[in-house]
Amino acid sequence: MNMKVDIAGVEWNNPVTVASGTFGSGAEFADFVDLNRLGAVTTKGVANIPWAGNPTPRVAETYGGMMNAVGLQNPGIDVFCERDIPFLRRFDTKIIVNVCGKSAEDYCEVVERLAGEDVDMLEINISCPNVKEGGIAFGQNPKAAEEITKAVKKYAKQPVIMKLSPNVTSIAEMAKAVEAGGADAISLINTLTGMKVDINRKAFVLANKTGGVSGPGIHAIAVRMVYEAANAVSVPIIGMGGIASAEDAIEMLLVGASAVSVGTANFYDPAVTMKVVDGIGKYMKEQGFETVADMVGIVR
Repeated sequence: MNMKVDIAGVEWNNPVTVASGTFGSGAEFADFVDLNRLGAVTTKGVANIPWAGNPTPRVAETYGGMMNAVGLQNPGIDVFCERDIPFLRRFDTKIIVNVCGKSAEDYCEVVERLAGEDVDMLEINISCPNVKEGGIAFGQNPKAAEEITKAVKKYAKQPVIMKLSPNVTSIAEMAKAVEAGGADAISLINTLTGMKVDINRKAFVLANKTGGVSGPGIHAIAVRMVYEAANAVSVPIIGMGGIASAEDAIEMLLVGASAVSVGTANFYDPAVTMKVVDGIGKYMKEQGFETVADMVGIVR
């Protein structure tokens, strides 16, 4: 049995990574997780300059998950290159850098800077608000998604994963748009936009009013969207959204994901990724799958 997977020409030791923003850049989880056993580590979003993020409160518990409006707080590309890449390079895992920005120029600046760095893949977060288009996210308009993909591909030396927002009418249309723009792989889903009210204070729970909903409560929606995207494009899909167990991850693989990403579950079970890796291996043995690719997309 072989758990290795090929994602856009990059070989991972197994099909499990972590969702951006739920794992820092690995250091804070190193006491709980053997990073060598992860197929890849996906970093927190990195911008061209430090971002302060949104005002607090910016995290709330929801039924079956959580909601966040952290606002992609990060120390910027300079600190990331000096501190986080050397740390992650100590481990036998692939490094996927999540890139965020508020304009095409922001994204391209980070991607160009990373071209000379020792990282394996780039994940472009197109759920960021496009400041030049009145704040609508790059990932909510197919043309904008295609254009930002084309723009970053001009500068990228590593394979580019476009991370899709679920807050759209047709996820298949968005998947096709980024594939047309040259995406090497696609990851989905990012968080669903939600809102929570404190009925005693008669006020919004989050200072930002709205936030991104994640966790087990969105898993069924994520599986459906992964299935639709996988049947719309030919590039590899990294499935995410409410994965809290090996069974959840296997669902994603069976409907067409070539790899999976574990997010919110890391917060309440720091060792969950190890359980997912072991569980996929156990399932493969029991079901007679020689490779992960043998099980990808067999549920039609």
